[in-house]
Amino acid sequence: MNQAKNKKELFNWINTASFAAYDMALYLDTHPDDPQALSYFQKYEQMRRQALSTYAAQYGPLNLDSVNNEDHWSWATQPWPWEGGYC
Repeated sequence: MNQAKNKKELFNWINTASFAAYDMALYLDTHPDDPQALSYFQKYEQMRRQALSTYAAQYGPLNLDSVNNEDHWSWATQPWPWEGGYC
């Protein structure tokens, strides 16, 4: 995810990275000592976190982990993801 993405592309990338990370987390539940699986999980979890951070900075938070509540509670004052046709 090195190149700039528009809102829809970034949202889709978050879904892709999230799926890969969550799927590998399920695998690791039954194979906790697989170093390749752990490396794969860490790679996609980092990509997911970075994409969520980028999305939150540009368009607002998608989940509570990326809420910036320093000046006001912005979580409820932005359009929801499904209001823009990106869901």
